[in-house]
Amino acid sequence: MKIKLQQAPYVANKIALDIFNSTFIDEKASIEHLQKTIFAILEEDIKAEIIIDEKVRSLLEENLEEIEFMRADERQLFWMIKKQVAQESGFPLNWDDRYSNLSHQILHALTKGGLISYSLSDNVIKNLIFKAIDSYVKLYEEIEDIVIEKLKNYKRKLVAGSDEYELIFSKLYEEELKKKGYL
Repeated sequence: MKIKLQQAPYVANKIALDIFNSTFIDEKASIEHLQKTIFAILEEDIKAEIIIDEKVRSLLEENLEEIEFMRADERQLFWMIKKQVAQESGFPLNWDDRYSNLSHQILHALTKGGLISYSLSDNVIKNLIFKAIDSYVKLYEEIEDIVIEKLKNYKRKLVAGSDEYELIFSKLYEEELKKKGYL
């Protein structure tokens, strides 16, 4: 699943919490400092994908007449072009590769910045980070379904996409994250 920019703080928080709760990692900085460092890496990765998406959309728009003439499936074309652009940029689209790459970048930033220390193999720490990302992603859809169901049963009918809907969605989403121990 694609991690969205608004989800990055939650993922960063989950990783930082897992590091703080780990018995084999010594934290040299506050949890907030860890979260900020992790968030910056996640944000950079997400923005890199956004740039790739924009480049692909631009290429599609430039060739819209040909696409319509050939009656090509735009979504399928989008993914084919995105794979090519991502490969040229060295950006992994496979989720396991991407999460592994992010885990490596996060570990490198935390150790280089002197924010953590450990005596185990790097792979053990990278796996901890990878599992934190993966568990959040798997949990996201479950929580989203719970929140949408709560919104359907809300006293007032809310219009999906409205500011009020988004505000209440965010509040309920954070409550569910707290219940699950992610905040």
